[in-house]
Amino acid sequence: MATGTVIGLLASAVFIATLGILIKYFGMVRLIAGYDPDRVADEDGLANFIGTNALYVAALVLLVAIVEYTEPFGGSEAIWIAFVVGVGLLTARMIRGARRYETAE
Repeated sequence: MATGTVIGLLASAVFIATLGILIKYFGMVRLIAGYDPDRVADEDGLANFIGTNALYVAALVLLVAIVEYTEPFGGSEAIWIAFVVGVGLLTARMIRGARRYETAE
C-alpha cells in the first residue's frame, strides 16, 4: 500500500468532484476550459453534461485509490493502464459531447 499515492488520489477525487458539483448543480460553466458564452446555445445542458462527466472522472479516481489501498492485484500496473484509458475516453466524450451545446456559425 502506497499511502502517499492513496492520499493524493483521494485529494484529487475530492477536487474533481467539487468541480463537477459546482458545474452541474450550481451552473458554474465558466469553470469549463475553453468555455465561450457566445458559442453556447444551451448553458444548462452543457453544465449538466460536463458536470456529470467530471463526477465520473472523480469516481474513477476514487476507484483507483481504493484499488491502490487494498492492492488486490499485488501491485499490478494494470489499474493505472485502465485509469489512463478510462480518463482518455471520458475526456474524448466530454470534448465531442460538448459540441452539441454550441451554436452553428
